[in-house]
Amino acid sequence: MTLLPRPTSVLRTLALAVASTTIALTARAQAAPAAAASAQGPVRMNRAIELLSSGQSTFGIFSHDRSLDNARLLSRSGLDFVLIDMEHGPLDVETLRTFLLGMTDKRRVLEKGNMQPDVTPIVRIAPNGRDQASFIAKQVLDVGAMGVMFPYINTKEEALQAVRSVRYPQKRGAPDFEPQGIRGSAPGNAVWLWGVSDYTDRADVWPLDPRGDLMAVIQIETAEAVKNVSEILSVPGISAIFVGPADLAMSLGGTGEAGAAELEAAIQTVLRACKAKNIPIGITTNAQTVERRIKEGFNFVTVSYGDGGITPATATALQLGRTAAGRR
Repeated sequence: MTLLPRPTSVLRTLALAVASTTIALTARAQAAPAAAASAQGPVRMNRAIELLSSGQSTFGIFSHDRSLDNARLLSRSGLDFVLIDMEHGPLDVETLRTFLLGMTDKRRVLEKGNMQPDVTPIVRIAPNGRDQASFIAKQVLDVGAMGVMFPYINTKEEALQAVRSVRYPQKRGAPDFEPQGIRGSAPGNAVWLWGVSDYTDRADVWPLDPRGDLMAVIQIETAEAVKNVSEILSVPGISAIFVGPADLAMSLGGTGEAGAAELEAAIQTVLRACKAKNIPIGITTNAQTVERRIKEGFNFVTVSYGDGGITPATATALQLGRTAAGRR
């Protein structure tokens, strides 16, 4: 008489087979993105830098809203960067930390197979040039920001201090030793948020350090800054210049058509200086102005404000700008 296996034995065998197959498939699925990323080589964390370094124009917005809802909306907005405004918004590093965590899109991490966020977070801090508030730059970088915007930079000395605030002290003999960094070392949250083990190697200013993933963005928004723009641009380590038309107009003091012409002349002066140095330049735009500014040579532009996500007007400006820049 042939003995049949016990039902429990059959079920156990089937369960083990299913489990083995599931484990194998899961491992294969998890390994595929990692293998793809490995084949591509080291992935740059800062997507805005990735685009600018390849000669492409970039598009972003200013945002005061640091809610989790806004973080989630902006992380899938199709923008290249967001300028988180802590100059005119609350100077609260804890809400910034929560906002940056909220922008972490785990589904995109899985799809892309790397930790590069689709939207680069850059923080505009309170005026650093006039107040020398380097500690603020250090704090926003320590919680994971990928760049700092410094408003009201009027002189070469102020621009130098801004760049130094973003950099760690460099090793002796480094080819890019100057400007010597003054940022202190406490990047625990940034290391965790970026998801990399070589944070301190990556955390340097581009393009001074070609491998750097941090941006030092200098704002030109006074008549004095326009006068000194050539000296300001001589500072090594500036990642981009950003013209602030509203404050610049107030500084120039003009009114009516004459005032508008004077403002535009100042903007064009800064644009020419940046083009001569091959330094990215940004300005605020909207659906009526973005195409013209892109054609003029601006390549780090904002298309609106992003409190509560992307409005239809912002989406229109973004699409017009991308088309003008040859991006889909």
